[in-house]
Amino acid sequence: MQAVPGQPELRGTWQDQTALRSLLGAGATRLGTSGTAPVDTRGIARTIDHTLLKPTATRADIVRVCEEAVEHSFASVCVNTTWIGLVAQLLTGSPVMPICVVGFPLGAASTDSKAYETRRAIVDGAAEIDMVVNIGLLKGGDHDAVFDDIRAVVEAAAGRPVKVILETAMLERDEKVAACVLSRAAGAAFVKTSTGFGGGGATAEDVALMRAVVGPDMGVKASGGVRSASDVQKMIRAGATRVGASASVAIVTGGRSSGGY
Repeated sequence: MQAVPGQPELRGTWQDQTALRSLLGAGATRLGTSGTAPVDTRGIARTIDHTLLKPTATRADIVRVCEEAVEHSFASVCVNTTWIGLVAQLLTGSPVMPICVVGFPLGAASTDSKAYETRRAIVDGAAEIDMVVNIGLLKGGDHDAVFDDIRAVVEAAAGRPVKVILETAMLERDEKVAACVLSRAAGAAFVKTSTGFGGGGATAEDVALMRAVVGPDMGVKASGGVRSASDVQKMIRAGATRVGASASVAIVTGGRSSGGY
């Protein structure tokens, strides 16, 4: 495909290249939104990645969240890579997945370091990888470099699903669209709203936009500021297929938490 003057050369399939340029050129008014559907509240727990990413987390804290995840049948326990080996061990024999974040929370690490961190996490037992997009490269319009960064992690994950964290609160609408299309082109399994550390969290509007861009066959994870069952329901209705939360126990037991990651 010929490069467009003034735009960086893009990789990926012809369809994805065309989609990115079309979406960026068309603007938000051309994008549809996903329809709403009733939420099965009985299944909420299985949509939740039970998350503990605080730098102050101790071994005892990690053991506790694993016990909570098994008790409440959450989808996964999501931790920093320091703890993924322990989490994988603790969750052995349960349906709860051990997953971790890489390039967290800034996304500004080198591509090589993200890929190495991913490979090590897979060796240690990670079933999924949540990576932070390089926000500066994205905002600078260096789409080739963003694609390469995501693709390197996807390849390092060796078939395990990769979620690309966009940090939507830091992005303009066109940048969110570009990040979604690049993530799809690079082979990611999900796009994800936020780290929870970037000064903003998931919104239903962002989730609906992400769903509209990636289509029905890719995952969308709402993360950051999801603290109640009604928050989860709102995100699922907007198009989320997974939710990241540290307030998971409060969510499934009918409470609400002001917590954080």
